[in-house]
Amino acid sequence: MGTAGKKITERLSGQALHQATGKDWDGWFALLDSWGATGHDHAAIARHLVGAHGVPGWYAQSITVGYEQERGMRAVGQGSGGGWQASGSRTVGVPARLVNPWFADDALRPRWLPEGEFTLRTHRPGRSVTADWDGGASRIAVHLTARSEQRTRIGLSHTGLPDGDAVAAYKAFWKERLADLKELLES
Repeated sequence: MGTAGKKITERLSGQALHQATGKDWDGWFALLDSWGATGHDHAAIARHLVGAHGVPGWYAQSITVGYEQERGMRAVGQGSGGGWQASGSRTVGVPARLVNPWFADDALRPRWLPEGEFTLRTHRPGRSVTADWDGGASRIAVHLTARSEQRTRIGLSHTGLPDGDAVAAYKAFWKERLADLKELLES
């Protein structure tokens, strides 16, 4: 499995995949093997699943990533272009408009994110934030999704990481940081 985290096939059970798409992992892998998927790039595999087999977009992406990992076409935490990325999410019990300042405001951010050099790039109140991390060595993208008037999902992606070890370290880091942010937001 490697140090970068769990494979997609371990996060999404074969039973759940079968219920949603009509096939489990082995079924999709056999179908993709017979199509010659190892000779295609990520986008082509996902398009094939959607177009030829009617797989909904999110599941097509999940199946494609799982296939690529299983067949050694990419490692866990590695994007389709070869770059390394970590992600995390947390749902908080506050409206999205109250979340942005905790990323964008230089006075609030150190209360939950004391480490790392965070340089704001874009800020769309109640929607998203992008930033450079550690002098531009990598990037942070935060997307806010309102689940209700009082609940917001924070989705964070950290791209431009050097390797799988950095992916594992930052997955743990962001999990802890977002838990601290949730505690502050809800107190």
